Amino acid sequence: QVQLVESGGGLVQAGGSLRLSCAASAGTFNRYHMGWFRQGPGKERDVVAAISWSGGRTVYVESVKGRFTISRGNAKNTVYLEMNSLKPEDTAVYYCAARRTRFGAAATSATDYEYWGQGTQVTVSS
Repeated sequence: QVQLVESGGGLVQAGGSLRLSCAASAGTFNRYHMGWFRQGPGKERDVVAAISWSGGRTVYVESVKGRFTISRGNAKNTVYLEMNSLKPEDTAVYYCAARRTRFGAAATSATDYEYWGQGTQVTVSS
């Protein structure tokens, strides 16, 4: 069982930046691919970015490429999402997710992930 706790959300003006963190309880954090997902009001939960167990492979949804960066610190059991040039359409609850595997690239479908955090609200005002 892995427990995930997100932090770093908040209210920011358009063009601003936020850094989300997700701390994992797993002692074997480097056995997990990690993902950041978001869910806006009335919308499905969609991938924002994902990172492989080693950090060597990352994937982003097209709308955040060049603005967001996912990274991880395996020694700290933490995955990060650096968000720059934020837009009102980035407003959502952001969730951290974990999938126990070392194979291939990190998945981008929410159904592939076994463990989820409680979410952190990000609100971007125009």
